[in-house]
Amino acid sequence: MARTQSVYRCTECGHDHPKWVGRCEGCEAWNTVAEEPLVRAAATRAGRRSAPRTSHVPAAPAVRLRDIAESRLIRWPTGLPELDFVLGGGIVPGSMTLIGGEPGIGKSTLLLQVAARLEAGGRRVLYASGEESPDQLRLRAARLDEDAGPVHVLGETRLEAVLEAAAALPAEFLVLDSIQTVYTDSLESAPGNVGQVRESSALLMRYAKETGTAVVVVGHVTKGGGIAGPKTLEHIVDTVLYFEGEGSLDYRLLRATKNRFGSVDELGVFSMTERGLVAVPNPSAMFLAARATGTSGSAVTALMEGTRPVLVEVQALAAPSGYGTPQRVATGLDPKRLAVLLAVLERRGNTSFASLDVFVQATAGVRLAEPGADLAVAAALLSSLHGRPVPADVLYLGEIGLGGEVRPISGMERRMTEAARLGFRRVFSPGRNPPSVSGITVVGVDHIDQLVKSLAA
Repeated sequence: MARTQSVYRCTECGHDHPKWVGRCEGCEAWNTVAEEPLVRAAATRAGRRSAPRTSHVPAAPAVRLRDIAESRLIRWPTGLPELDFVLGGGIVPGSMTLIGGEPGIGKSTLLLQVAARLEAGGRRVLYASGEESPDQLRLRAARLDEDAGPVHVLGETRLEAVLEAAAALPAEFLVLDSIQTVYTDSLESAPGNVGQVRESSALLMRYAKETGTAVVVVGHVTKGGGIAGPKTLEHIVDTVLYFEGEGSLDYRLLRATKNRFGSVDELGVFSMTERGLVAVPNPSAMFLAARATGTSGSAVTALMEGTRPVLVEVQALAAPSGYGTPQRVATGLDPKRLAVLLAVLERRGNTSFASLDVFVQATAGVRLAEPGADLAVAAALLSSLHGRPVPADVLYLGEIGLGGEVRPISGMERRMTEAARLGFRRVFSPGRNPPSVSGITVVGVDHIDQLVKSLAA
């Protein structure tokens, strides 16, 4: 019996190792090296030249860019305005989209709703699931406020069988739920293996481009928040969407982190109901709906989520420490960024949090990924420290440098316009050349000590 040859490959960068190691020699990531068999994979690559193509479309000759006629990009509206907004207008035929998220967050519900609405619009849809049987899909569809009856469903984990069913229909829109559950006959490894995920994704991408079928695959995320499987999965696809939210809350956030047909970092907001997902047209109002005014430790900022300004509440709590080492807990904010802001407040603002536990969170499950939220975080911390509530009509915009200086940020006018629409009247921001927005008074803050004085008791 022939001995199966293996290679130890990093799931992050793809670097090969002759034996297992705890740390990848290529990207220096820990615990990312996994064993992959090579025998059948090598044979497949060797015979790929003679293997039939997924479709019978002949290879196109190379052409000059100037000889390519300009064409209008076709998009299919999904019937869900927030999803269309994130995608840049709708689904592009022949594209491949990856949507990731934790189990139970609503990925399958969202895609089943999309499948039902596309089918109702005259598109042939195949929903292939390796996690649910057709009976389970029927029960899920019965709970939705959609007529999903015309949608073709398939319970299958062998990728070749899924593609054969899609070609026989033929499907214009193919959903595969999920990429971690399918396998291809070209590899001996189990479903979810690094090699299986990478090879299956490549086959799906080739099928999408050759047939013009729009393909959407579901990917589960790891404990670290990334999509399970090799990093090449996100490189292969055209669009990467992340579906986020707290399972105990009713809203869900959809982000685009990669989009070859539109802008990235766009944010779509949905409300999870018993009858499925409903688009939220006014996210800022929803995020601030439960805000308690007159309470210390709360400040509001405006984030730019792609092209959309979104108002978010930042909460902070500074309390006497009950342990030897004070705690520093951040939710929705990089803990390192919190440490930097605390250091600046102590060194440049002459305040002390040394003996206090500090807790900071962005409400509604939003991430404070941009530095423009620094001033709001500092204001919430100072408000909690002094027990002095921030006025309800005040917004904080600005980045804080290590010297304590407050720096301007992009998109100030759009952020302030959104704030004015929701009733805010004052904005604390860098005072250098502020935009003029009707109904908004700009309070200049050029250094952190000015913020400290404004919130001191």
